[in-house]
Amino acid sequence: MAERAGLEELVKLQGERVRGLKQQKASAEQIEEEVAKLLKLKAQLGPDENKQKFVLKTPKGTRDYSPQQMAVREKVFDVIIRCFKRHGAEVIDTPVFELKDFDIAGQFDPMIPDAECLKIMCEILSSLQIGNFLVKVNDRRILDGMFAVCGVPDSKFRTICSSVDKLDKVSWEEVKNEMVGEKGLAPEVADRIGDYVQQHGGVSLVEQLLQDPKLSQNKQALEGLGDLKLLFEYLALFGIDDKISFDLSLARGLDYYTGVIYEAVLLQTPAQAGEEPLGVGSVAAGGRYDGLVGMFDPKGRKVPCVGLSIGVERIFSIVEQRLEALEEKVRTTETQVLVASAQKKLLEERLKLVSELWDAGIKAELLYKKNPKLLNQLQYCEEAGIPLVAIIGEQELKDGVIKLRSVATREEVDVRREDLVEEIKRRTNQPLCIC
Repeated sequence: MAERAGLEELVKLQGERVRGLKQQKASAEQIEEEVAKLLKLKAQLGPDENKQKFVLKTPKGTRDYSPQQMAVREKVFDVIIRCFKRHGAEVIDTPVFELKDFDIAGQFDPMIPDAECLKIMCEILSSLQIGNFLVKVNDRRILDGMFAVCGVPDSKFRTICSSVDKLDKVSWEEVKNEMVGEKGLAPEVADRIGDYVQQHGGVSLVEQLLQDPKLSQNKQALEGLGDLKLLFEYLALFGIDDKISFDLSLARGLDYYTGVIYEAVLLQTPAQAGEEPLGVGSVAAGGRYDGLVGMFDPKGRKVPCVGLSIGVERIFSIVEQRLEALEEKVRTTETQVLVASAQKKLLEERLKLVSELWDAGIKAELLYKKNPKLLNQLQYCEEAGIPLVAIIGEQELKDGVIKLRSVATREEVDVRREDLVEEIKRRTNQPLCIC
C-alpha cells in the first residue's frame, strides 16, 4: 500500500509538471518528454481494482455544447431577443425546445399585427446573415374556400390539406397520386386543386384571384383574399414586400390556424441564370390562431392571436456550418482587456487593477500565474481574441500610468490610471455609465 501511495504521488506531481509546461507554452519536445515520463509512471501504477468507475452521461433528451457552440447560440439568441424587445415584447419563459416564443394577443384592426410579425421575422433573418430567404404567405380561409370550390368533401378538407403541405418537398404528381390513390379524391377534383396550388406571386396574384369566377363566390376565400391584399399594403410600407410570396401551396398542417399563415425558407442559389431559387428548409413560421386561447379558457372567451416562432436549432446548425466552411474562429469569451505585467513580482498590482476594472463594469482577465512572461500573456490575447492589454510595469507604476496595447495593431499608448476605464470603454464602444 505504501509503495502504491508513493507512485500515486509521483504521478500527481508529474501531471502537474506537464500541465505547467503546457501553460508556459514550452517546446513540443520538452512536453513530449515529460508526457512520456508520466505515462511510464502510470504504467507502473497499474489499474486500481478497488476504485469505482463512473460513466458520465448527459440526461436523456439533452446534449452538451462546446464553448464555440455556446458562443454561436448566445449570439443568435441575442439577435432574436433584441429584435423582439425592439418591437415592445414582454418576456415569459416556457418549456419549449428549439423555438423562440413572439405573439400578439388582443382585438386589433385587421392585418396590422400580422404585418408586424412578418416584419420581425424578416428583421431577424436579415440580422443573422444566414443567406437569402423567402417568406411564403397564405390564408387558411383561402385554402378551405379553394377546396370547397374544387369539390373536396368537407370530411376530407384536413387530410387533403396535409397532402398539399408536402408540395415544398415533393412534386405535384406525387401529391396528386397521394390524394387520389391513398385518400380517395376524384382525379378531376385533384386537377382543379393543382391549378390553384401551383401558383405563387405577390399582390397581383391576390388581385387576380379576387376576380376568379369560382373563388370569388366563396365567402371564406373572399375574406382571406381581402385581408391578404391589405396585408401586402402594410408589408410594402414596412419595406419587406419583396421578401414575401403569396403561395397557394402553403398549408401549415396544424388545425388551430384560422387565418394568415406564413413560413420562412432559406433559398439555394440557382445553378444557372434564369432558374428560380430553391427553398432548402424552413427556419421560421407562424400565423393567426384566433380560437386556440379560448379552448383553454373556462369561460370560452375568444382571444384573437397571431404569432411567429424561430427555429433556432436549425439556425444554429446553419451558422456553425458556415463558420466551419469559412474557417472563421468564434470568440468564446467577451473579455475586453487582459491585465498583464511586464516584470516579475507584480501580481498584487495586477490583482488591484483587474479588481478596479471589474468594479467599473469592464470585462477583464488575468493569467493565474505569479510571474507570467509578457510574451505568453500577449499570445493568450491573440488566441482568445481579446482586443486590449493593460500592461503594468515598474516604470508605469512610478509614472502613474498604464500601458494600453491594441492586440490587432500592436500599438501602445500610456494612459493615466484614472483615465483607463474611460479609454477602454471608448475603444470597445461600451457606454460610459452602467444603468
